[in-house]
Amino acid sequence: MREQVKFWREPQFGNLELLHARYITHAFSRHTHDTYAIAVIEQGAEEFAYRGETHVTPAGDIAIINPGEVHTGHAADETGWTYRVLYPDPSILVQAACEASGRKQEIPYFPTPVIQDQQVAQLLLRLHKALEGWNSKLEQDCRLLWTLAQLITRHADSGCPLQSVGKESQAVKQVRDYLDAQYTENVSLEHLATVANLSPFYLLRTFHKQVGLPPHGYLNQVRLVRAKSLLAQGCQIAQVAHQTGFADQSHLTRHFKRMVGVTPGQYQMK
Repeated sequence: MREQVKFWREPQFGNLELLHARYITHAFSRHTHDTYAIAVIEQGAEEFAYRGETHVTPAGDIAIINPGEVHTGHAADETGWTYRVLYPDPSILVQAACEASGRKQEIPYFPTPVIQDQQVAQLLLRLHKALEGWNSKLEQDCRLLWTLAQLITRHADSGCPLQSVGKESQAVKQVRDYLDAQYTENVSLEHLATVANLSPFYLLRTFHKQVGLPPHGYLNQVRLVRAKSLLAQGCQIAQVAHQTGFADQSHLTRHFKRMVGVTPGQYQMK
């Protein structure tokens, strides 16, 4: 196995930096970040020095470094490690904490550098993959806000509790009506929150509570229903993808197979 590294930035989230890497012999010297470093180990194990102690993060666990903290990083054994890392600016986590609690919050601090939480680890992995490939802005917005809120409420020292939510039936209906009509748009969660006159995180939670899907899941459902109708009329798959808001034919195919159980081409066969 060779070492492999992919690094990129997402300007829409404060120039959020992301890393997907496999390291074997590479070792990080002592350094700091202005941002958080939030990593999920996919394979192997990483060992790092942090706050005067040595820590090992095995596959499935989360390693988190607070901004400004000196740390190192290297493989725990000769097989190396593979991980996905997000480097969010502190302001992003402050925003998530404020949204989750419904009140002003300080910069979250994580006292435990190695976290065993399978649910949050899976949320982080799905978020990272959503930011790596082409996915709707709505899905990226929803996953980022929800995942960071879960990480903060479960593991930050502030113990920030989630704000309770009501039904907000009229607001949810307005958002559903908007998505039903404007399903080809690459709409943001912020815009939907404006439509509903709610905060983004409150909308995300109350929408999921009532509909059973997050806003991006509902949008995909609307798009796929329309895609099925166009495919049944004999439209070309690439044309259907364009007309229903998907990035391209492969993007439509991936979601179609996941939801319907067959590919668009199989669905269209007579």
